[in-house]
Amino acid sequence: MSIPKVTTFLMFNGNAEEAINLYMDAFEDAEILSMVKYDEESGEMAGAVQHAIFRIKDQVLMAIDNINGVDIEITPAMSLYVTVDNAMEMERLFSKLKSGGAILMPKTEMPPTFKEFTWIVDRFGVNFQLALPEEN
Repeated sequence: MSIPKVTTFLMFNGNAEEAINLYMDAFEDAEILSMVKYDEESGEMAGAVQHAIFRIKDQVLMAIDNINGVDIEITPAMSLYVTVDNAMEMERLFSKLKSGGAILMPKTEMPPTFKEFTWIVDRFGVNFQLALPEEN
C-alpha cells in the first residue's frame, strides 16, 4: 500500500471507528485499508483506534482516537472537498453525512461551475463540501 506524502489525518475524540464506518457506508467507493486498535492490556484505551488508514474515492486518509483525555474539536477551516459524480450520489452523501451534524451552507446552484453545492459538518465534526459539477 502506497500512502501519499501528504495525507489528511483526522483525530477523533473516541469515535474514530464509528466515523470511519459512516464514511464506508456513505461513499460507494470506500474501503478501510488498515485499522489497529489498542488491546485489552492498554487499560482505558482498549478498543480505541490507535491508527487507521482508509480510502474515500481516490483519497487516502488516516485517523486515530484522541487518547489524551482532552477533547479537541475539528475546525471548519479544514474541510474535505468532494466532487460527486451525479445527483443521486449528491443526495446520498448529503443525507448520510448531515445526519446528526449540521448544514453550514444549504444545497444551492452556483453557476456556471456547479449544478449543486453544499457544505455540511457531520456528527463527528468533519466538514464536507459536496460539489456536483455543471457538466453532470
